[in-house]
Amino acid sequence: MRGVRAIGFHQESRLLQQQQTNDTPWRSREGYPLSLLNKTIVSVAAALAAAHAGAAVTTIADSALTASNHLYTSDYGQVVVTTGGENGANIGDATGRNDDGFSGPVSLGYTLQNFFGADYSSIFINNNGNITFNSGVAAYTPAGPQGATQPVIAPFFADVDTRGASSGVVYVNQSIANETIITWDHVSYYGSTDGKLDTFQLVIRGAGYATPAGEGQIGFFYGGMNWETGDASGGSGGFGGHAAAVGFGDGQQNGFVLAGSNEAGIAGIV
Repeated sequence: MRGVRAIGFHQESRLLQQQQTNDTPWRSREGYPLSLLNKTIVSVAAALAAAHAGAAVTTIADSALTASNHLYTSDYGQVVVTTGGENGANIGDATGRNDDGFSGPVSLGYTLQNFFGADYSSIFINNNGNITFNSGVAAYTPAGPQGATQPVIAPFFADVDTRGASSGVVYVNQSIANETIITWDHVSYYGSTDGKLDTFQLVIRGAGYATPAGEGQIGFFYGGMNWETGDASGGSGGFGGHAAAVGFGDGQQNGFVLAGSNEAGIAGIV
């Protein structure tokens, strides 16, 4: 049940949490992890071994979502100014308003270790609801289970268009050592004429972060979610067509997705 509609981060959020067998609980107030949303940080390698062995996508039941009345933080940081985007619009605009742009590489200032067998010290922040590691992604329709054919973390991979006057933009906060917070604040979709907006947040942390009990290294947070598809992805009025992808993976069919990812109704699940 959602709370009374208010300013973005005061709205009720939905957070992923998952319990893994053995002594490593994948549980958090924040979101779904790798080793990640566990009470104690452990090596990601062991947690991902099963997925690698079977080239499998693990589906997380939507019952694993935990309700909260806030995003992770209301301190969004700085506007993300795009640096690329193939045929994207408004690339480099200082206001951050753009369509299909990305920014990067953005240095993390720490290393995200053993993400599907690789270490990363920088990311690309993609306007369309995700981050990637090897290069920026301008694609607006999700491809594959987690949305991209390269290593990706996608809190809500869909066709975000922030050029309209009613839309907010994307922000990044790196003010805390070993932590990066990316916020898509009241963002619109491509082709929107109805003012429907989504607010969601991604938190990633390095091993040097003193993670509190019950939290982890990767978290997805959601505020008001009112659309799931852009018009160029076959949608109309923010719905229909190819809906948003929610999850993370190596771009080669290994990874994790929330049940309902890429399906109609995903905005109502998160």
